[in-house]
Amino acid sequence: MPFILILYYSRYGATAEMARLIARGVEEVPGIEARLRTVPAVSTVCEATEDSVPASGAPYATLDDLRQCLGLALGSPTRFGNMAAPVKYFLDGTSPLWLAGALIGKPAAVFTSTSSLHGGQETTLLTMMLPLLHHGMMILGLPYSETDLLRTTSGGTPYGPSHLAGGESNQPLTEEEKRLCQALGRRLAGAALALERGRANH
Repeated sequence: MPFILILYYSRYGATAEMARLIARGVEEVPGIEARLRTVPAVSTVCEATEDSVPASGAPYATLDDLRQCLGLALGSPTRFGNMAAPVKYFLDGTSPLWLAGALIGKPAAVFTSTSSLHGGQETTLLTMMLPLLHHGMMILGLPYSETDLLRTTSGGTPYGPSHLAGGESNQPLTEEEKRLCQALGRRLAGAALALERGRANH
């Protein structure tokens, strides 16, 4: 079955929960499924820092996961207004897909979690889009027909779902944040299937 790849890095669990909610939204759309994948941590020292298979949670992503997906949701916690190093490290290794044009025309979306409300949610989402644009992907955000965008006092942006985790990174997702994650999953799945049907008719 065709699938949306939900690729994320999570340190304290919030980004992983957002990924699962996006997956739930994807799987509300008939004819497509979600594939959850993560990336290993990176280290400043020249040694392996992680086992080849994670102890728990989603498996590690491969280039084949990206190559075969119909669409991508990319998630990362904020690090100084940018994506976390493990996500950047993985993306830096996708040159073979770029050279082959393997992701051109596929829809993509981004999501993030931050400790403070103005701690870089929107800049993280925008900078995460840049490598996806270089790959020729079509970026989806959240439209204001998702009225939670107008009501939220926590996370949630038109650039993609976000979560306010708090200084201890232990704040649960709000109902608005949860609904926006699921809405993104539905939107991404619907767009991916529509684009695939369009390609099949040409």
